[in-house]
Amino acid sequence: MDLNSKKTVAICESQPVTAEGLRSIVDRSADLTFLGHTDSLQSASELIRQSRPAVCLVDKSLGIQAVMDWLPSAKAASQQMTEFAVWGVSITEAEALRFLQSGAKGILRKTSDTKTVEACLEAVASGSSWMADSVFKDGQGPDRHGRSELTPREQQVLELVEQGLKNKDIARELGIRPGTVKIHLKHIFEKTGVRGRYGLALNVMRQKGLIEMAPAV
Repeated sequence: MDLNSKKTVAICESQPVTAEGLRSIVDRSADLTFLGHTDSLQSASELIRQSRPAVCLVDKSLGIQAVMDWLPSAKAASQQMTEFAVWGVSITEAEALRFLQSGAKGILRKTSDTKTVEACLEAVASGSSWMADSVFKDGQGPDRHGRSELTPREQQVLELVEQGLKNKDIARELGIRPGTVKIHLKHIFEKTGVRGRYGLALNVMRQKGLIEMAPAV
């Protein structure tokens, strides 16, 4: 493959040894080429502004809130030409959802093997959204049950969960008791195979095609 046709990868990683390992993974890819490594969000912004990589992989340990605040400005600095993936030793469902809502398109754990890392970077560099099933609690991906199994009331509750409403707000919106909301949520969890409201929101994004749930390889 022509080097000029490869997607460029920038890495914002706090640990130099880890960054070097990532560089080796990128160098082995037929579709990716390594652009540069920075160890801070500030220096990553400058690299992105100057070089506009196809994808930038960002270390969660630089600070969850700091990374979330930084993502929109970094996207603007690249003139919308760079996509972003976030990785960390552990990433909860709540964190994954917040990163995605802040503009990240890839969510990855540092425990992933090289093929998974490469698959994530290639997908995000191409403009796709990607997240490994392992981000779901206990490493369990969602069961492949559709929303069609939900009752109309459960559909309403799920839609309000998607909007970020808490149980008491859902109860007020639907004119029911908070305890009834909990019962509906219990049934939704059972039918979808997803545990927790953050997992529900991520699963809905997957079903709508907003993210690709990719099993670790």
